Amino acid sequence: MSNWPLGFGNGGEGVSNHLLQVKDATKTIGKATLLHPCTLTAGKGEIVALCGGNGAGKSTLIRMIAGISSLSGGSVSLDGIRWTENRLAYAERIGYMPDEFQFGSALTAYETLSFYAALRRIGRDRVFELLETVGLLEVRDRKVSTFSKGMRQRLLFAQAMLAKPPLLLLDEPTNGLDPYWMESFGRLIRQAASDGQAVVFSTHQLNIAESYADRALFMSSGHVRYSGDIESLKKEYLSEGGLYGAFRSLVTDKEERIRKEG
Repeated sequence: MSNWPLGFGNGGEGVSNHLLQVKDATKTIGKATLLHPCTLTAGKGEIVALCGGNGAGKSTLIRMIAGISSLSGGSVSLDGIRWTENRLAYAERIGYMPDEFQFGSALTAYETLSFYAALRRIGRDRVFELLETVGLLEVRDRKVSTFSKGMRQRLLFAQAMLAKPPLLLLDEPTNGLDPYWMESFGRLIRQAASDGQAVVFSTHQLNIAESYADRALFMSSGHVRYSGDIESLKKEYLSEGGLYGAFRSLVTDKEERIRKEG
């Protein structure tokens, strides 16, 4: 039996409005367990934040959902489709933003986005629309190698949004963003949610989750320590600092006690 609390919002499969369903997903490499059994759901119009520090398992989970890292156990399905059974149909439903820039830096911003648009048979109008949305229209002919970290992040985000997929899957999307674009990121994912898309993103910044997400998973050492509704957590731990207090109480303090107890 786990020593960690599992809150509301930690439901399994079988709920019709759950677009994304992850059930008891695990990841092991040799004798090392990178992700212990994890259950996660995300419905249409819902924003879910995976919160935790380095090595928490956030990127591992996101790569498994994206279908670029195999599962050691459990299942992942999107719209009832498992990526192990129909990878093309599964991939078409995801807009994935990796945690680091992986495009050819010799290309321009326009060439980069146009390449990914062509793969999905998306027209030039959408490319220009997104370049303007992420503030890169005026620098579209500059090589990506000259871009700052924040500019590259915005290009990655535009790539994920190209096809208006049912699921936006974003790994540390706010890394390198200045305050203006951090706020713009929040506005854009809220708009995506209002359009019926599900959004799952990872972050080590609790204020980002608190500002923009509906639900949060607290993760550490490859475990989901808590899954719950953010507003309820903030109210429950209001006297302890809201979401920060909840994370400290449910994750940091308990982890420290267990470490001391050996």
